[in-house]
Amino acid sequence: MIFAFAKAKKMKTLYITRHAKSSWEENVKDHKRPLNERGKLDIVLVSNYVAANFKKPDLIKTSDANRALTTAIQFKKAFSLEDDKFIVDEQMYDFSGAGVMKAIESTPDNVTILMVFGHNYGLTHLVNKLGNEYIDNLPTCGFVQIDFDTDSWKGIFQGKTKAMVFPKHLK
Repeated sequence: MIFAFAKAKKMKTLYITRHAKSSWEENVKDHKRPLNERGKLDIVLVSNYVAANFKKPDLIKTSDANRALTTAIQFKKAFSLEDDKFIVDEQMYDFSGAGVMKAIESTPDNVTILMVFGHNYGLTHLVNKLGNEYIDNLPTCGFVQIDFDTDSWKGIFQGKTKAMVFPKHLK
């Protein structure tokens, strides 16, 4: 007797999160801009909600810019993610989406849920390129989940937008 078992298709889940609202009041280079008060409140609100309602990511990759890094660190705390699951990647300080896409595609395939933190307009472009729901603008501290019917991060292209959480949804 021969038994045939269908191979289970693996899924990849991508969480895309834009940094929280930054301050323009301090006279610093763009890379060093801190969050403003609204941004500090929004990251606590959104990160706690996301950590309570979504699966924990296997890995976080973030831009090294102060505002993105600060946002990513708060989400790391909310998810109780270990230090070795948190990568600061300077190629993600990117406004076109190309650097972020390279960071996504270079992710090891044993990572099922990847969370990335970066900047606009690149992230809005990626949400629209990779997901199946169009948004005009990914707001500051906006979170989007996109699922892919694939077992590899290399060459991902069209997924299904499963969730969007913006600060205004929680206020």
